[in-house]
Amino acid sequence: MQVDHTELLRRCQAGDELAWEVLVRQHQGRICAIAYGYVGEQDEALDLAQDIFVRVYERLSTCEDAEKFVSWLLRIARNACIDHLRRRKARPPRQDIPADDMVGLRHGGPTPEDNLISSTRQRLVHRALQKLSEINREIIVLKDIQGLPLEEISGMLDLPLGTVKSRSSRARIELAKAVTDLGGGPGGPDGRTGAEAVS
Repeated sequence: MQVDHTELLRRCQAGDELAWEVLVRQHQGRICAIAYGYVGEQDEALDLAQDIFVRVYERLSTCEDAEKFVSWLLRIARNACIDHLRRRKARPPRQDIPADDMVGLRHGGPTPEDNLISSTRQRLVHRALQKLSEINREIIVLKDIQGLPLEEISGMLDLPLGTVKSRSSRARIELAKAVTDLGGGPGGPDGRTGAEAVS
């Protein structure tokens, strides 16, 4: 049963643990996907998602407008991801990204070959994401992976809308080049160009 977001938030702020569980279930997929987009490693992303929900719980009282809850949530998630990446810079990056349980696999009875191509492409794109500049990676994660409108991204990143639009185009080009450099161009794992692998 879908609970009204205003009422759900009010109940969470009042300390209702059941309401908090419902809220986490509603948003955990999106938060895990955002974390994965930033860190590119599944186990690390799951740990980061837990940290994000801890932050959200600690700051629930500061969210006063249920209509803007998702934007508020994503802003906390983004800040937590950036903090995590800053702390991680002291550690050497992991090179291997697990193939199973990837975010966004297609539904509808794909063949084993389809699954192999899809997971290979996803690994490739997530490896390529790690090679992007921080701002371009954020825009790809927020716009192309999370599907947020440019206006919302503009507010979240505190950048003019025109800058976000131009950055979005450049980010896709940069990602396509990174995918191609990693072997995702013609003759790569699935024969698609870098730009096609992004889509």
